Amino acid sequence: MNVIDRCWRRDPQWRSHRAQLANCSIGYAGKMMNNIGSDLIHYEVIDPTDDPINPKPEIWIDHNTLQDCEDGLLDVTRGSTDVTVSNNWFRNQDKVMLLGHDDGYIRDQNMKVTVVYNHFGPNCNQHNLYQGWMQYAIGGSMGPSLKSQSNLFIAPESGNKEVTWRKGNSENGNMWEFHSIGDAFENGASFTVTKGGRVPKPNYSEEQYFKVLDAKSVRFLTRSSGVL
Repeated sequence: MNVIDRCWRRDPQWRSHRAQLANCSIGYAGKMMNNIGSDLIHYEVIDPTDDPINPKPEIWIDHNTLQDCEDGLLDVTRGSTDVTVSNNWFRNQDKVMLLGHDDGYIRDQNMKVTVVYNHFGPNCNQHNLYQGWMQYAIGGSMGPSLKSQSNLFIAPESGNKEVTWRKGNSENGNMWEFHSIGDAFENGASFTVTKGGRVPKPNYSEEQYFKVLDAKSVRFLTRSSGVL
């Protein structure tokens, strides 16, 4: 089990105190301490009072199976930040995940998202398994800062085997922060990194931090991805 699942799945009585699972989140979402207590106000995505222009921060999306959608499977947009996407299975989809509303939306420039222990594919950024892709596995525009660490990229049998894509010309692309640290590549997959520049650090707090293991562990860490 990965560190998130190990936190709660060993307890046979976890269903009796689901709110305690909020202590198991990692990454930018941190520990969801505010989700525990008798005075908890439950937030529902379908709540008509939700304001998409001022979304609530600190969101944890865990153990879902998402596929065959009309548009993207998961979008983090319009100023959303401090988000962790973990233990999900994304499959059978062209557009999988969008981080950022559009190039002109200034509030998304400071967005922080942790993507960990997810399985992407078939037919479709720490300890994620990318099983084939159509055009690319990770793309960006407007100079994003991305650190891919200990992920496993398995290129498709035919077509593009390059992991990354940058909107715009190559000169601008070289100014971006695209880094691969300890990733594993199979079936001819390749990752074009930023030429020069610093490796971005997530600067996690104590509550957000988790130990990153070797990419050889990815299949084990993601074997329970998706709905349990």
